[in-house]
Amino acid sequence: MSFEIINGDITKMKVDAIVNAANTQLLAGGGVCGAIFRAAGHYELQAACDKLSPIQTGFAVATPAFKLNAKIIIHTAGPIWRGGNYNEFELLRHCYENSLKIAVENDCESIAFPLISSGIYGVPKNIAMDAAKISIENFLKSSEMKIYLVLFGR
Repeated sequence: MSFEIINGDITKMKVDAIVNAANTQLLAGGGVCGAIFRAAGHYELQAACDKLSPIQTGFAVATPAFKLNAKIIIHTAGPIWRGGNYNEFELLRHCYENSLKIAVENDCESIAFPLISSGIYGVPKNIAMDAAKISIENFLKSSEMKIYLVLFGR
């Protein structure tokens, strides 16, 4: 299918799966995570996440999407930037790869990702973008899915 980078609000996407840039405890946070929790329904989503937490950095799990216009929310815990010497790039690639695996397992035909770990987790945007593009493009070599990378703001 295809890969498209767009500017917009991930909570407004009409896709089968929306990816949440989560923390390992799967608690509502700030940034994109907070926006997803607010749009989906904070209490319902937190109750679903509590049953699945904690997760390791680079891993992913799925919950219902509740009030979002999607089938599922895939929660993946991105790495915190510590200068690039702690496997951050590979962990970030695992976030995309594991999220895509869950999307396939749930028969998703479309998915929307934020630029994982590029906000408060501090991964430089160019590095975060490289990890996203490499992971998504590798996936599309052997699989079909409509994939959006949704950037917010500038």
